[in-house]
Amino acid sequence: MSSLTDNILNRMSHIRTFLFDVDGVLTDGSLIISAQGELLRTMNAKDGLAMRTALNEGYEIIIITGGDSQAVMKRLKGLGIQEVYLAQHDKLKKYRSLAEEKGWKKGTVLYMGDDLNDIEIMGAADIATCPEDAVHEIQTISDYISPYKGGKGCVRDVIEKVLRLNDHWLA
Repeated sequence: MSSLTDNILNRMSHIRTFLFDVDGVLTDGSLIISAQGELLRTMNAKDGLAMRTALNEGYEIIIITGGDSQAVMKRLKGLGIQEVYLAQHDKLKKYRSLAEEKGWKKGTVLYMGDDLNDIEIMGAADIATCPEDAVHEIQTISDYISPYKGGKGCVRDVIEKVLRLNDHWLA
C-alpha cells in the first residue's frame, strides 16, 4: 500500500461518528415525482445493513440533509438512526452545534457528501469522503473517494472500512 493509502486508513481507524447527506449519497440523487407531487427516492439495502451494523457496534450515525422527506425519515429511523436532521440548509451550523453538544474528539468524525452544499461541512469534518460520482469540487476536497456511486454502496464502503479496521465487521 502507498503511504497515502496507509495514512487515510490510519485516520479512518479513529472514526466513531459517521455523518451522511441523503440525496446523492444514500440515494443516487434521482427523484421520482408521483402524481401527488411526492418526491420518491431509492436507497441501497447494503448501505442499510452497514449502518445498522455500525450502530450495533456502538458507532454514531447522524444524517444531515437539506431535503425534507418524511419517507426518508421513516426509513432511517427504521434502521435505528435516531438523529436525522431534515431541511438543514446550513449544514455547517448544524455540525458545529452537534460537535459542541456531543464534545466530539478530534479525528473521530467522518462526513460523506456529494454536492456543492456539502463543501463547508466537509471542511469541518475530520475526514471528508464522497461517492465516486460526486461533483468535481467535492472530489477535490475529499480525503477519500469511494469507488461506489451515491445510492450504490458508497456508504457501505466507508462504514465497512472503518469497522474492519477496528475488528467490528461481521465477517
